[in-house]
Amino acid sequence: MIQSELLRNTHRASAIGVTLAAALGMSLAAFTAARADAATLVGTWSGNGSINFSSGSKESARCRAHFAKTGATSYIMSASCATASARVDQSAELTRVGANSYVGSFFNEQYNTGGQIRITVNGRSQSVRLSGEAGTAFFNLSKR
Repeated sequence: MIQSELLRNTHRASAIGVTLAAALGMSLAAFTAARADAATLVGTWSGNGSINFSSGSKESARCRAHFAKTGATSYIMSASCATASARVDQSAELTRVGANSYVGSFFNEQYNTGGQIRITVNGRSQSVRLSGEAGTAFFNLSKR
């Protein structure tokens, strides 16, 4: 009788332990997901970089970009960048391909040019690489 009572208490304690572990696990998963959302692409970013034109010239640039989510792993971007010689606007469509990596294509209507864009997000900063027929560019942006 003492053994059966002890066995019931042990099973009850195990069930409570499993329930608590599951609740803590779900809380941790929700916290981790919330932190991951905080480091997403969505929002307004700004920063500096450089543009290497296919002609061989190079210019420093300052950009401000806005990203919005359009699907489970898809995003759109609109950005304005300024150099010493011009101000340009471009748009992009991106797909998340990793936990913090995005790839896609960009288009600049003013100069009728486009190409590929690759973004890596690290917390509240991102590295952006663009390449196309008009040249290449690299930017470091921070979330505003």
